[in-house]
Amino acid sequence: MPQETPLVPKFRIGRLVITPRATEKLTQDDVIKALVRHLDGDWGDLDEFDWKTNDDAVEFGNRLLSTYRAQDGTVFWIITEHDRSATTVLLPAEY
Repeated sequence: MPQETPLVPKFRIGRLVITPRATEKLTQDDVIKALVRHLDGDWGDLDEFDWKTNDDAVEFGNRLLSTYRAQDGTVFWIITEHDRSATTVLLPAEY
């Protein structure tokens, strides 16, 4: 049986925060899957410029922004602060 490779995060997420609207709209599975992708450097539905910006931010310590789509189609963001003190899951309208 094949073994899964453990996730080795590319950066720290600090304190995890989920906004009330995101909690209402997203399933726990949506959030967990997106967080795994975010920590792995898979920035979701970003264009090439923003993807490269995030790749550079991992190396140089700037803010990270990923965008994902929940199973029901809801678009949401995950933002990790430049100092890696916190990561927030939110809906774009909450920004």
